[in-house]
Amino acid sequence: MAHISGSADRAARDLRVVFSRLRRRIREVARDDGDGAEGVLTPSQESALTLVGKHGAATASALAAAEGVRPQSMAATLAALDGHGLIGRAPDPADGRRQLVTLTDAGRARIEGNRQAREEWLARAFEDRFTEEERQTVLAALGLLERLSRP
Repeated sequence: MAHISGSADRAARDLRVVFSRLRRRIREVARDDGDGAEGVLTPSQESALTLVGKHGAATASALAAAEGVRPQSMAATLAALDGHGLIGRAPDPADGRRQLVTLTDAGRARIEGNRQAREEWLARAFEDRFTEEERQTVLAALGLLERLSRP
């Protein structure tokens, strides 16, 4: 393995820690806001709801595989989401023995509300905690970090 400089090693470690903390805080923002008619969801329920939204229509087993959980765990999570009225189930047109899980209107609204709450919290945090010069520095750093996301 090629030599990795101390600064590269530290940047990788610190970035991972900061992103992990920020991701956790952003998830908390959506949960803090999730006290409407649908009730508060667990982190695994929020994650599964988002996954259903990404897949459009999927079987419980496909969702379990995508989430990396046992089918029984996903079935329990989906039952809770169904109880909250956030997902619906319909027969798979390709195989009537299976059911496809989709979002209800309430599920789509929940995901959109979570997204908006997260974006608003983050924008407000940048506004309140950073000067204009610091925000410009963050924007410049994000431009550099964008290279990490490329293949």
